[in-house]
Amino acid sequence: MARGRVPAGVPTGLAALDQALSGGGWPPGSLTELLGDWPGDGFGLVLPALARLQSRWLVLVDPPLTPFAPALAARGVALERLVVVNAGARGAWAAEQGLRSRACAAVLVWGGRWDGTQLRRLQLAAATGDALAFLFRDPDAARAPSPAPLRLRVQPAPTGYRVTVLKQRGGRAGAVLSLPSC
Repeated sequence: MARGRVPAGVPTGLAALDQALSGGGWPPGSLTELLGDWPGDGFGLVLPALARLQSRWLVLVDPPLTPFAPALAARGVALERLVVVNAGARGAWAAEQGLRSRACAAVLVWGGRWDGTQLRRLQLAAATGDALAFLFRDPDAARAPSPAPLRLRVQPAPTGYRVTVLKQRGGRAGAVLSLPSC
């Protein structure tokens, strides 16, 4: 790929978000950070893409709540391809293994404290495995640098979400979007 060129993204399922993102969707083979006040903020934004990713495994590492299978199935997520891992202190390791395996289409991670080295390892693992990596973090994380090509601040709004693009490779930061619930 030419230097500086952003690869085509995985459609988010929300036209306004796809238009705001430089690759036209979630950046493939990379780490996306979703920063929200509650650990589940932003999960609804990811669901439409997860429903499209049927050929490889979807891994949820340390989700804050037990996923409700009927709701996920109703949204199109292939339950037979979904794995929930409760790794605790080994969450970063579990996520990295899933990403590097090339068996996963996406790995979603919650919790833990992340330093620059761990974040870089997740980014490299996502690139190696050609997988989407989503890390749900506290909004205070925006103060620290991150190798993640995409960082979004996600806040609940009366009709859905208020999303602020904090950082994106190959595109402009600062866009504020009002998005419907997915």
